[in-house]
Amino acid sequence: MSLRVEEIAEDTKSALTAIAQAKDLAQLKIVKAEHLSEKSPLARASQALGKIAAEERAEFGKVIGASKSEVSSAFDARYAILEGENDSIVLTQERVDVTLRATNIPRGGLHPLTILTNEISDLFLGLGYRVAEGPELESEWLNFDALNIPADHPARTMQDTFFIEPLASKLVLRTHTSPVQIRTMLENEPPIYVICPGRTYRADELDATHTPVFSQVEGLVIDKGITMADLKGTLDYFAQSIFGPDVKTRLRPSFFPFTEPSAEVDFFFNGRWIEWGGCGMVNPKVLAVCGIDTTKYSGFAFGMGLERTLMVRHGITDMRDIVEGDIRFTRSFGIGAR
Repeated sequence: MSLRVEEIAEDTKSALTAIAQAKDLAQLKIVKAEHLSEKSPLARASQALGKIAAEERAEFGKVIGASKSEVSSAFDARYAILEGENDSIVLTQERVDVTLRATNIPRGGLHPLTILTNEISDLFLGLGYRVAEGPELESEWLNFDALNIPADHPARTMQDTFFIEPLASKLVLRTHTSPVQIRTMLENEPPIYVICPGRTYRADELDATHTPVFSQVEGLVIDKGITMADLKGTLDYFAQSIFGPDVKTRLRPSFFPFTEPSAEVDFFFNGRWIEWGGCGMVNPKVLAVCGIDTTKYSGFAFGMGLERTLMVRHGITDMRDIVEGDIRFTRSFGIGAR
């Protein structure tokens, strides 16, 4: 292949013209393949240097090098211009007017368990009760001893209760909201009418019917002349308000250290009896620990699991659906719908 300065100049001019005329990055990519690749005229000229006389090689080498440098610089400059123009086009096309009203944004909402808790709280507020709350990290004395639960009771083992290290701290994650009842009786004179909703903890495995973190609601009444009849009437009203006016309740004898007598409360719903929770008259020993005169005052207490209440009322078969945070579950209640 013979080399001529005129041909090199013509190839250079052709490359510069093609670069300048490229209107977008796609066209410039084609120009690069034609004029800057290994098969371009200037590349072939460079490859031909080895075939010409040595005395001409230096001169043509300088010409070809300068031409390739000029074309490469022109390409880089044009690429920068077209890339900037392309970015401007993309920004314009994808521009978002932040002043426009947002559409199709999911609405937030309360969890069904929170809604049920608020519903129950409002129900008892209407009866003259007040809502009492307390810490989830409790002392063993408030969680067990003050409630007449002996030191050898199974509930006080590590298989059932989360103890906080160091063990000498005597702190536990509360296993029920009953410590709130104790705090209320220690801090207030009778008459006492409180409802105690909140999170509780027990060493259970998470499955369809159990969870280590669950919610309870407990009720406490301390006043003169309180009897089991008052407890039964309160539970009837509670159950009918939550599950429907035709629901009936029954009490089955049971045992709890903090109530005497004690009972399990069931309710008849959808053609069957369903266990709901525990209840009874507050044990006089518990009243005495809290400084309440047992010759003047008596009281009742009850406690139910809120997850179980929600499951029965809405036909939920797996407790994990309630606690795992899947928005498909809450959307089935119309919460967070688009």
